[in-house]
Amino acid sequence: MRIRFLILSVLVFLPRSLGASTVDRIVVSVGNIGITRSEVDQEVRFAQFLDGQPQTSTPSEAQWMAARDRLVEQTLLTEEAEADQADPTGLSEEATRLVDEVRHLYPDEAAYGAALASTGYTQDQAFQRLIRNVRIVRLINRRLRPNAWVDQREIETYYKETFLREYGQREQTPPPKLEDVETVIRETLTQQKVDQLLDQWLKEIQNTRRVKVHSN
Repeated sequence: MRIRFLILSVLVFLPRSLGASTVDRIVVSVGNIGITRSEVDQEVRFAQFLDGQPQTSTPSEAQWMAARDRLVEQTLLTEEAEADQADPTGLSEEATRLVDEVRHLYPDEAAYGAALASTGYTQDQAFQRLIRNVRIVRLINRRLRPNAWVDQREIETYYKETFLREYGQREQTPPPKLEDVETVIRETLTQQKVDQLLDQWLKEIQNTRRVKVHSN
């Protein structure tokens, strides 16, 4: 789900102002905030680290552009979260849990530390960015989740048309009954609707901010 992706795969180092002295090229700007090529490169490496994947020295064009677009979205959402006066209680605990999830992707602490070091981030920087992203996800859920209502008919349709088909492709055993997986299906459909609402919200935010893609 996209919400999980925002937590685990996009940890943004807030780009410098366009007015600051820079040594590498700005590839996209959001208002007066510039995102540089090196920051996009680092985002690619950091996303791979958080997914437990080997570091790619030269990302594909699709990987690079996806990372650039994620940084734009995260810049917009970070500003929304910073303007929001939400209760910060539990942010550190949630971030700690997410760090532990990432650690479990590696065979030992040495491998985890080496992978993190290859991204150019320190452990404290990674932790602070996780806190920022937990705030963003809280904001998204608070604003959008109430409008992502799923009714019983949608759950039954998903069970018959999607769940049973996918289960049959993976398993040889009889599928579980609807009542046994209803909660999971409801959450799946809710997250899908939140993702759709998030796309709409991001478009609305971008309409109020000047997003400009520069030459690579």
